[in-house]
Parts: sequence; structure tokens; C-alpha cells
Amino acid sequence: MSETNAVIYSVENSVAWLRLNRPEHMNAMTNGLMQGISAGVANVREDPSIRALVITGEGRGFCAGADLNQVAEGSSPAESAGKPAEETKVDYFNKALADLKNCPVPTIARVNGPAAGGGLGLALSCDITLAGHSAFFVATFGPNLGIVPDMGTTWNLPRRVGRARSLSMTLLGERVSAAQAEEWGLIWRAVPDADLDTETAKVVAILKNSSPDASVRIRETIDAAMDNGFEQQLDLEMAHQAVLIPKNMKAGAKAFLEKRKPVFDGSRRA
Repeated sequence: MSETNAVIYSVENSVAWLRLNRPEHMNAMTNGLMQGISAGVANVREDPSIRALVITGEGRGFCAGADLNQVAEGSSPAESAGKPAEETKVDYFNKALADLKNCPVPTIARVNGPAAGGGLGLALSCDITLAGHSAFFVATFGPNLGIVPDMGTTWNLPRRVGRARSLSMTLLGERVSAAQAEEWGLIWRAVPDADLDTETAKVVAILKNSSPDASVRIRETIDAAMDNGFEQQLDLEMAHQAVLIPKNMKAGAKAFLEKRKPVFDGSRRA
């Protein structure tokens, strides 16, 4: 399979889908696959009709982490760490994660199977993570590879589950089941495999009908709260409200009083 179709991009009813398409390798990450993720997010940026983005895996796995064949050949972006800029290759891995983090619409990870190593980081990079019961999450970096967790794992993991669980997952490398992940708050919800599409559709329907501007500002505000003082956070909330209240609140209040769903301005953050 060529790297040109390592990620399948499609749009269905104003929702963009990124399907990792290396099923014979459990959708292991290569430079080409990560470029495909970045290209997909770029497409979303260019299409103002898109209201949400879903990322999932083809076949029986979500993502098995970095393709170790590429690493063994020395073509992993990590090999360039510490080298002068003129000697390094483009870091397609971190670029893809940053692109997802800054996506102009809400992002959903539909975890349909194992999310290991960098695949864990990819699953946690999305705003909402759903998983089928057959899925599991495992941080293989330290015990198996002798490296520090990357792909944003050290940023996202403690924010979701705290220090004790983050250290245990990354130092011990034990599998965390989808049900356990839900209990810990690592993911939003675990459901029977047969219900994963239905649950994904429910989440997508809510996000698709929400204000994309408000959704992205909510993400930014929640993330900032981990570092801001209380008064800083109050100021940030009010800065966003100054834009969103005149843009959306009248429509929301009117819909509430009329006992119907609101129809928000579909424009994204300016």
C-alpha cells in the first residue's frame, strides 16, 4: 500500500473523517501517515462547511504507535533530536499532533481497537475520545523502547488522569481496558463494539449542531485552566463571552423559551 493513501479523508454531512489506512500494520505511524493527518486537517481548515472531525482506524486496530520498521531504518523524526536545523528532517509526527490540537472544529477519536504508544497520544490529542470495549490503551515507551512518552502523551495524560496513574501507565506499560479508561476519565465513554458507530453518531450530532466558534473557545479555556490563576481564568472566560454572547446567546435563549433546538451561527473563530 502506498503512503499516498495511508489516510483516507472524506466528508459526510458536514463531518470530516480521517481513517488511518494501514490495517495490515495495525495503522502504525509513518511519516506518510502523519502527513495524511496534517493534510486532512488542512482540508478542514479550507472548508467552512465542516463542523466536526472524526479520526479512526481501518481494520481491527486504532493505531499501534510508530512503525518500528521506519524507526529501525533511522528514518524516524525522533532521530533528528538535538541535531542542527539544517540536518533535520521535517517532524511530521509532532506537526500532525499540533494540527489536530489546533483544528478549527471539535475533534473526536473513535478508538476501534488497540491504541498503543504513539497511538495512545493520538487518541488523547482529540477533544473527545470514544472506545469500543475491545479497545485498550497502553504506553509502551519506557518498558519496551527505553524512551520518554511522546506524541503529546506527557501533556494530555496527567491532565486526564493525574500524576499517579500517568506514572504507573508510563513506567509499567500495562494495558488499560476501555472500561477502565472510562472509569479513570482517560476517555469519555466505552461502549460495546457494536454500539461504537451509534455512540459516535450521537456525539457528532451534538457537535455538528453546536457553534464551532464556541466549541473551539471551550477547548482553549479548559486547557488554559490548568495553568491560569483563578482571576486569570475569569478574565479569559469574559474575553470569550464578549464575542460569543452577542453572536450566539440570543438564538440560544429564544430556542430554549420556544422549546426547540437552537440554530447557531455556523462561522468559525475569526
